[in-house]
Amino acid sequence: MSETCEDRVEKELRERIEDIRKLWKTYCNNTGSVDEDLGTFEEYGLCADYVAPETFSNQKRGYFRWQLSWGGPSDEFRFYMDENLKAMKIEYWFLDWFDGACINLSGSDYHLLDEIFISYFKESGLVEHERAKSY
Repeated sequence: MSETCEDRVEKELRERIEDIRKLWKTYCNNTGSVDEDLGTFEEYGLCADYVAPETFSNQKRGYFRWQLSWGGPSDEFRFYMDENLKAMKIEYWFLDWFDGACINLSGSDYHLLDEIFISYFKESGLVEHERAKSY
């Protein structure tokens, strides 16, 4: 029997955090710097967008999504925000055909993704722009 997303989500998160931490440090030291193995922070992932409430069945709240990969499997970070666009909860999702699992970030992982959310996505105006498109 193959592993479920629940079996794999923690390992996948560890690998993503390791890559992101490395790329973010490189980006903060010199915007546009290239990591030999990973490329640039700006090119990491597929898209960043807002997923409006009710986009998916039983989805009551909207969230800002940083989608890293797509298909089978796919993974993403979800930033649940308050009315001031402050991240209140950050989740990592690992999804594979009709299966999915998530981890609520905490500690240094939460702080890293919150810093990226504020300094990269929010301060650029992308979060507000993407959310406005859903209205």
